[in-house]
Amino acid sequence: MHPLLNRILRGEPRAVARALTLIDNNAPDKRALLESLYTYSGKVQVVGFTGSPGAGKSTLVDKMIDFVRKQGLRVGVLAVDPSSPFSGGALLGDRVRMTKHSTDPGVYIRSVGSRGGLGGIGKSTREMLYVLEASGCDVIFLETVGVGQAELDVMQVADSVVLVLTPGAGDDVQTAKAGIMEIAHLFLVNKRDLPGSDTLIQELRLMLHEKTLLRENWLPPIVSAKAVAGEGMEELWQALTRHYEHLHESGFWEQRRRNRHRDETLKLVDAALSEYVRKRAKEDTEWKRILEEDLSQDPYQSAENILTNFPWKQL
Repeated sequence: MHPLLNRILRGEPRAVARALTLIDNNAPDKRALLESLYTYSGKVQVVGFTGSPGAGKSTLVDKMIDFVRKQGLRVGVLAVDPSSPFSGGALLGDRVRMTKHSTDPGVYIRSVGSRGGLGGIGKSTREMLYVLEASGCDVIFLETVGVGQAELDVMQVADSVVLVLTPGAGDDVQTAKAGIMEIAHLFLVNKRDLPGSDTLIQELRLMLHEKTLLRENWLPPIVSAKAVAGEGMEELWQALTRHYEHLHESGFWEQRRRNRHRDETLKLVDAALSEYVRKRAKEDTEWKRILEEDLSQDPYQSAENILTNFPWKQL
């Protein structure tokens, strides 16, 4: 058992902060910590908020914290910021829009850098969620970096994905139809007081009407809101609650747990194999000859020569 575990289970902010830093920095005892935390994972709804930059995701999450706290629930927030190309840290640090919650013991907010992750989240986001789940949070909000139509990693870690759209921001539905629109469990039209909001909602309804295949038997609802004024938060929470209940009643919650266990296991295996291959390429004389000296063969033949005698059983 990791020495931080009991303190995390008690929800001690310093222990939570230390654990998140340990994971984010890939510290030597990271594995021991994650092994201790795994038992407590998979029991809390993780809501991912994604969408284009300027859609109002931070304001929306801030107002949702207000609403959920009034329900007496503990909230954890991971806000992913673009990483500094120099320090690797999050450019914005703690989100200024959420600082009013910093003294609330029922709210834990952490701003993290994307650390080179290109899918709207950081490389250690899934592992960091383990800490918040174990710390006693009733719901966790995950705010991604502003994304386009191809950055879909949030669907791998969030149970419910909210796609935040705004009127007047271009032809959002058409440009994203084949990408990020497909992963949303709920569409949130923010800034509903702006011209074009009704048109955007109609476009979304038409798109949903034309869907012939529903993922996990769920038709994504459309919620309109004016986050800056706190309007639409109750409707959003009700829709998220319905989706949470649907996942459990339909059996998809357990199916997702199995899929994530498989994917995370294979990811670790893949990382170990990759590290082995790179290390072997630097040290093995025969590999170096094939990779760097014998240029008479194409890369496909060179790869086949390496794989033919690959020491699978030694790994």
